[in-house]
Amino acid sequence: MRKTGLGFPVKPRQTALHNAEEWYNQLLSQKMERPLKPIKRSNFGEYEMAVNYLTSVKEEAKAIENVAVFNIDHMAQIQFKGADAENLLNRVLPTDVAAMKIGQCKYTLLLTETGTVLDDLIIMRVADDNFILVINAGHDITDATKNLLADADFILQYLKNGEDVVVEDISAKLVKVDIQGRLSYKLIADLFGNNVLRNRHKPDKNMRFFTFNEFKFENHDYFISRTGYTNRWGWELYIPAEVAENQFKRIATKALALGGLVVGLGGRDENRISAGNFGLPLNGSEYDKFHTPINSPLFAAAINMNKNNFIGRNALNEELMQNPIKKMVLFISEGIVSNKMIYLNGKKIGKVTSSINSPNVSFEKRKFIGSKRKNVNDENGMAAIGLGWLSENPFKIDVDGKDILLKEDIAVRIKVEFYFVDEDGNPKGKPTLGYISGDGVSPSTASKPLKFIANI
Repeated sequence: MRKTGLGFPVKPRQTALHNAEEWYNQLLSQKMERPLKPIKRSNFGEYEMAVNYLTSVKEEAKAIENVAVFNIDHMAQIQFKGADAENLLNRVLPTDVAAMKIGQCKYTLLLTETGTVLDDLIIMRVADDNFILVINAGHDITDATKNLLADADFILQYLKNGEDVVVEDISAKLVKVDIQGRLSYKLIADLFGNNVLRNRHKPDKNMRFFTFNEFKFENHDYFISRTGYTNRWGWELYIPAEVAENQFKRIATKALALGGLVVGLGGRDENRISAGNFGLPLNGSEYDKFHTPINSPLFAAAINMNKNNFIGRNALNEELMQNPIKKMVLFISEGIVSNKMIYLNGKKIGKVTSSINSPNVSFEKRKFIGSKRKNVNDENGMAAIGLGWLSENPFKIDVDGKDILLKEDIAVRIKVEFYFVDEDGNPKGKPTLGYISGDGVSPSTASKPLKFIANI
């Protein structure tokens, strides 16, 4: 088999912005008058990634209110070129690749034959015969001894003899930096000019949601996409590697001036879970090789069941014919509930897949928990948020089969308890209180018109 994936690294890799992050940490120390301490780092996707900087995860998660900057260089960009690139990707991926226009992005999933999830990704159509797949950290590695197969190599298994497709990992040429929040438009426009944020077909209008632009800045070629990485206003900037460190410093400096921060893994995950009614599923947590994505929030966005064929379609179709009642939900809890089971009226109905403290849960939503914990009930307190898979749908449904999330214009909230379980599967210890939320944590703004933030 043709191998595109990298070998398993001897030690965790460093992003192209590793040194720039150390510079940023020193800058924070000076500006915030805090003692300089090492960046807290963790292995993520075989990259040495910042969990948080001198600022706490709480401070960084809150930065999304102004502007949050993410070093996303651990994600890979894989280019598929050639006369048959469209055919190959269209027969593997569950989105309608053939219908994509140049300059369009789509969110989709890479599925197994059994319909479970290998990866979630963004696909960009650069030209008729040129596509870029933006994939998650670690999904660029092929190593049989560790049972790892890179996304590109998985896709290439379905290449037919004689087809013209050239696959290249172009990650070393580009450095991905995401800029999110209501001041993201101002930051990008001030640093790169507002022309880069215009509609490529109608320059008098702003970029549409799920499109991307190519632009030149100081004789270097960039990509910028608008795909809602945190489900809020924002962009994903692909910076040429040779100027990435200097540009990151410009971006980080501007973000600080606007009341924003560079945000590590902890704040990033909170920002993704906390936006919108349902949050954004995290690959490797909610998406995995054990669950199909049916009844997850982004199923319809990622998967076109009207397509005649794609990898995993038959399995998904068989499951859908059985009218599955499983459900992925967002919850708010009085504390972190990682690895706990979810109980409704004394019955186990599911398992937590993600859980993190959040400073973005409103006082009113925290009070609804009914917790006795002081930090939860304090006006400036904090609760936890998370996602979980349930074996049944806790919401009532309307005549169209849709969840009823509002009742008399009030969000439906379903109180639950979270328990660890013993070896026999029975709950043990005291429960953690919480509820499944029909209105999430923070409003989603990713797809809203840019006129609301263009002149801030």
